[in-house]
Amino acid sequence: MVLTPALYLPVTSTNGTEIVVFLAILAFFLTFAEYNSAFPSFIEFRDAPPVNRLRFVGLMTMITFMTLICKNVYAPTGLTTLTYSIGLGVANVVDFPYSPVRLIILMLPADTSAPLTELVRICASVANVAALVTIGSFAYAVRVRGWPTGNGAFNVWTNLPLFDPTKGGDVVTRLQRDGRLNICIGILLPFLIPALIKLLTDYAEPISLSNPQTMIWTLSAWAFLPASMIMRGLATLRIASLIVEKRRAYSTAESTQTA
Repeated sequence: MVLTPALYLPVTSTNGTEIVVFLAILAFFLTFAEYNSAFPSFIEFRDAPPVNRLRFVGLMTMITFMTLICKNVYAPTGLTTLTYSIGLGVANVVDFPYSPVRLIILMLPADTSAPLTELVRICASVANVAALVTIGSFAYAVRVRGWPTGNGAFNVWTNLPLFDPTKGGDVVTRLQRDGRLNICIGILLPFLIPALIKLLTDYAEPISLSNPQTMIWTLSAWAFLPASMIMRGLATLRIASLIVEKRRAYSTAESTQTA
């Protein structure tokens, strides 16, 4: 996943290839060490599929589609032309006034060329739709498939290593608060990030999206981070509801036994 843009698109920096390879090796070792360790570190829901699988597939889909769309500009083939046409059709649907994609376009500097603006519009639309599909797939797993009950007992310590149940306050209340907060922030981020970048251009050098690799990773972060937060919020609310159900069942059984 990390190497895909560098393998198919031109590298502008002399050390760009070495940096990308180093990041790919680092990501491999971090993932391998996390999933082969008995003690969790920071990756959440590692034993509660398909959360991380959907995240990876969603991010990989974004990067692959945007790489093929950008490659169509440099070395068009039948596959890249087809991908570009699909992306253009998606952009014509999701690019409407006040949409996150339209805000990304308005974030670009005024002197941005028309071909680059169109390329950013198509890539942002594809990334946005991939993020929405990823969220919808996880919502289906939660509502219809009953996640995570099909994977056995849910271990809070393993799947939520950053959550401390002994910190204070009711666990259900804290999980519900965290879940709603994550969902709200995830919904707002696609709108807030372009606005903040536009405001910061008055005080700092704006991010240049003329480099295709920079554009791919920037738009992937813009679309993936909010989607990941919304998925985390849905998962946290689901865990809170399961705890409430367990408490209710325990209370009912205790009342029956007393009677």
